[in-house]
Amino acid sequence: MITYEDLLMEADCNNIVTREKPLLAHKGRIMGNRIAISKSLTEKEKKCVMAEELGHYYTGHGDILDQSSVSNRKQEHYGRIYSYNKLVGLMGIIDAYKHNCKNLSESAEYLDVPEGFLNEVISYYRGKYGASVTVDNYTIFFEPYVAVLELV
Repeated sequence: MITYEDLLMEADCNNIVTREKPLLAHKGRIMGNRIAISKSLTEKEKKCVMAEELGHYYTGHGDILDQSSVSNRKQEHYGRIYSYNKLVGLMGIIDAYKHNCKNLSESAEYLDVPEGFLNEVISYYRGKYGASVTVDNYTIFFEPYVAVLELV
């Protein structure tokens, strides 16, 4: 499981300066090699925001605050997808199943992410893969609800 501390160390290894600050309009911001994270967030929220800001660092370029631009919206989306894959991924959903998580709340707790974030992850994968996807010996169903079936 990736922690907020792990992400801070990753940023440091990439010469990215991270500071927690009181941010009014955003949960996190990146400018060049500097990331600001809102100090008012919970540890789980900080982890999700930090993963997304690292995603922007790795996948984007320039100032993307103006979301009226299609290019900027795409870059925002790429940063978000990076955080989904880094913090949960399809294997995270399978791991939650293997650890007997029975619902979204238990799965979010196991994965150490907010429920809302896990909901976004599932919505993203549903949009990407449709009703189901098979990974290794597991099929993850996204419709009519999330379920994991181990193939034998």
